[in-house]
Amino acid sequence: SGTVTPTRPLLLVALAVLAGAIGFATVSLWETAFGRTLPVPLMASITLFLLAVAIFIWAILIRPRLLRKEGTKPISPFTAARTAALAMAASRTGALVVGFYLGTALAFSGKLYIPVAQERFWFSLIAALAAILVVLAALWLEYICRLPGDDDDDSSGPQQREGEPTDWALPTNKSQGQNRPLS
Repeated sequence: SGTVTPTRPLLLVALAVLAGAIGFATVSLWETAFGRTLPVPLMASITLFLLAVAIFIWAILIRPRLLRKEGTKPISPFTAARTAALAMAASRTGALVVGFYLGTALAFSGKLYIPVAQERFWFSLIAALAAILVVLAALWLEYICRLPGDDDDDSSGPQQREGEPTDWALPTNKSQGQNRPLS
């Protein structure tokens, strides 16, 4: 019905487990099909780390505007909604990447006596760690995009009871008895 609920940790874990199985199988299939180990580029880790930093910086920059701190220009509801969507997409994508690279690391862990497999094992773990940073930055960005629900009197920050939908990024004008987005 148009309400958006916060990302649940169980969803992220399920996505990571699914992607982990795919990553593990991909290593075996790659070796069977091509006769060599699956390449795991170090650039993947660097890219994921830079993405985590970018999301984190965006969260730092947008937070005062979302909270309508004095001296900041309020953010448009469309930008806030897009930011929340970005955060949700990044957390889910990050969970898939974490799982995939943990799966490849697990597949390479049985072959650590081979130098190439050992290198790819470590590159997989580094990529998984960088993807965990993406997930954490995205979850924080998602958290700061949440607003108190309609029946919350506490304006100190996002509050929600388990299982209830959360208002996202569209503050309502309750002070004037109207329940419509502010413009």
